[in-house]
Amino acid sequence: MNGEVALVIRNVCQHRYLAAAAAVALAACLVADGAGAKQRKPDLADAVAGDYHGDVISDSQGSGHDDVSLTLTRVGPNEVSISSDYPRLPVVTVRLERAMSQIVNRGGDTAFVYNAGKLDVSFHNEVSWSGHR
Repeated sequence: MNGEVALVIRNVCQHRYLAAAAAVALAACLVADGAGAKQRKPDLADAVAGDYHGDVISDSQGSGHDDVSLTLTRVGPNEVSISSDYPRLPVVTVRLERAMSQIVNRGGDTAFVYNAGKLDVSFHNEVSWSGHR
């Protein structure tokens, strides 16, 4: 009986050792995954990114144009690229900041005002577009 008890104790110890080794390996994997995949905090660019529909309401070189879509794409922290399906509107990059309840351009010659889903953009202060999500 003494030999049987020793065998049972040895088996239990081996299983505990394997379980402990598996737990350590799992913990190491979880720590490695957590360190490599840092969560980015959403910023102003995330808030305004998306598709918008509206009209060119004024143009220094001609008349307005109806049914023009803009796409705002996040390109960096608080920075978006604006592209359009209308050739008169150039692709521009805008740095953003909050001003009261609005999100506006931080500088440059492209006016940008976003407020509660409504967007107004004046590209290089030559062509003005107004629309919504």
